Amino acid sequence: MRWQLTVIPVWLCAGVGALLVGLFSPASQYLTWLPIVLAVAIFLTFCIQLALVQKEGLVNRMTASLVGSAIILAAATAILAPLSLA
Repeated sequence: MRWQLTVIPVWLCAGVGALLVGLFSPASQYLTWLPIVLAVAIFLTFCIQLALVQKEGLVNRMTASLVGSAIILAAATAILAPLSLA
């Protein structure tokens, strides 16, 4: 149950960040901003996990956060990359 409180906010951050990139950045800069969103997700993961006192399951929670964010941003890249090349 604890992992849901620490993983889902990172996934939401990645999803909202990808949505904001798609809405507000020029098409030519999609592939520039999406890695920045991933960097923010990585930073947020470390901040959330280091704020917890619980050590058990740290690697699993961090892996779930980062792999989920990478999948979300890979899907966003698959959608936005063809638009940036057009």
